[in-house]
Amino acid sequence: MPGKILFVCVENAGRSKMAEAFGVKYGLDCRSAGTIPSDRVNPDVVKVMDEIGIQVNSGKPSMLTEEMVMNADRVITMGCSVEEACPAILYRNIARKLTEWDLPDPKNKSMDEIREIRNRIEKLVRELSENEH
Repeated sequence: MPGKILFVCVENAGRSKMAEAFGVKYGLDCRSAGTIPSDRVNPDVVKVMDEIGIQVNSGKPSMLTEEMVMNADRVITMGCSVEEACPAILYRNIARKLTEWDLPDPKNKSMDEIREIRNRIEKLVRELSENEH
């Protein structure tokens, strides 16, 4: 049975929200969180996900907690490998599996760039799902 997956980015307003939505679509037991959560999901991310029929605007961005990390079987960070911005990498020794997906932040990107990020995240999550099942 697949383990619990935690998708982490800085604001939990773009990359990790998209990854969580695709994870749900592909049947993964997953959630997402951020180290410095935004007050809302990035509206441009909401738009590009709406284009493909997936809602990400429900649920306010969540704060990453040590409990979330401890309860996850796998922690996937979304391009926030700088310790000052993303302390999730400090959990490397307690998370059973930490993976870094080097993805650009969709904040202040064009809609086409956000679509590219979305498509890359979907591909990575689909591959993860295929490997987990």
